[in-house]
Amino acid sequence: MRGVLPTALMAFLTYIVFTGSLTSYDLATGAVVAVVVGLLMGPHTVRDDSKALNPIRWLWMAVYFLWYMLVAETKSHIDVIIRTLTGNYRPGIVRVPIDVSTDYARTLVANSITNTPGTVVVDMDERYVYVNWIDIATRDPEEARKEISADFEKFARKIFE
Repeated sequence: MRGVLPTALMAFLTYIVFTGSLTSYDLATGAVVAVVVGLLMGPHTVRDDSKALNPIRWLWMAVYFLWYMLVAETKSHIDVIIRTLTGNYRPGIVRVPIDVSTDYARTLVANSITNTPGTVVVDMDERYVYVNWIDIATRDPEEARKEISADFEKFARKIFE
């Protein structure tokens, strides 16, 4: 059945990471949950098992996770803290072009922007995301893309395209 194995594997890894435990109970529970999730959701979420099981994509996903949590989040938190304390901000909504083609890649870019402090995606279509930005540095769409989404798009391409 298409998609069961990659979905179950991702569910299992997510379960283990969030429980933070490798006891036999948690491994067994994680395996049962993963199989159920894989059977229920795999056929609906994965279009191509060979892409989903590609270890290079999983490696890029791990690199992205570490980069996002250690670099992007830290820089954004510091920026928002400084802007909050100094009152130096000019909020507004900007149209940012995105250059990824799959739904999964667009979703990763939009979620990454929204989860990063100081930016929230308020709408999106196939070519643009509309971002509520805490401090509009530029209204030029290409410059805004470099500031807001270029790094996320780079990783989204490596993971999902």
